[in-house]
Amino acid sequence: MKKGLIYAGCLLLMLTGAGCKSRPGADTRDTPEQGTINISVDESFKPVIEEQLRVYHASFPNTKINVSYKPEAACFRDLQSDSTRMIIVARGLTEKEQAYYGDKLSFKPQFAPLAYDAVAVIINRASEDSVFTMARLKDILSGKEKLTAVMDGENATSTVRFLQDSILKGASFGANVVAAQGSQAVIDLVSKRSDVVGFVGQSWVGDGYDPKQVEYLKTIRLGLVECVLCKERDLFTKPSQASITHGEYPLARPLYYILKENAAGLGTGFMNFMSMERGQLIFRRAFLAPAKMGFDQRRGMIKESD
Repeated sequence: MKKGLIYAGCLLLMLTGAGCKSRPGADTRDTPEQGTINISVDESFKPVIEEQLRVYHASFPNTKINVSYKPEAACFRDLQSDSTRMIIVARGLTEKEQAYYGDKLSFKPQFAPLAYDAVAVIINRASEDSVFTMARLKDILSGKEKLTAVMDGENATSTVRFLQDSILKGASFGANVVAAQGSQAVIDLVSKRSDVVGFVGQSWVGDGYDPKQVEYLKTIRLGLVECVLCKERDLFTKPSQASITHGEYPLARPLYYILKENAAGLGTGFMNFMSMERGQLIFRRAFLAPAKMGFDQRRGMIKESD
């Protein structure tokens, strides 16, 4: 009789979720406030994503987002792995890719732009030539002009893909285009040589509050690029939050999240954080253009009392 009561009580506890033995995986599912996941991020966005992660981890100390920074193509390869929950890259998914993941996962990953970045043209401080038309950039990248151009990788980075698509329209790079091992290596090379032009993500060189980036600008400077959408002729601009927002800088590009999660887990929490006010302010403070929220300055009027 006593054994029967014990068995019945244990069965009741199991049915109510507080069983004599924990259900497999009951305590391991991550949430926006706890758990561990892996994400992969395009290396050209590293500085601003590092800041996003720093603030998120400080806000939710029971979370751990392991991040790998790598070329864009490698991020997309990681997305096919079960261990990678999210990638942050410079484009969304094509219809073909959406269909593929829909078949593989039984749901389509969600994706959207978080902010707008730019590919910055950088030159040595000692260089006398800092103005570039789009036609001249095409000549440099195609090899027609023999000035050495330095990229942040060989053929798999978002910077390489963006320049080949937007400037060369799919044509091949010239023999004068060389690859460095990441954005930091591009900056280091340009800082030492006045006979090269480099291409890096704006978040590496555009944050005037970052002491490291302020130090960079003692040896390099941002090139002026022709505004192709401006009504006025011969207008040139540097990449900045304003020139990206208003479409004046022609080498602007999006910063996308692609999230492989169909429940409210840690990936959803981090995505929501970057999409809402605090995350969007971090993008704004890094001098990128937030995609989800506008932060127009408004003047207030105070009426004096009689």
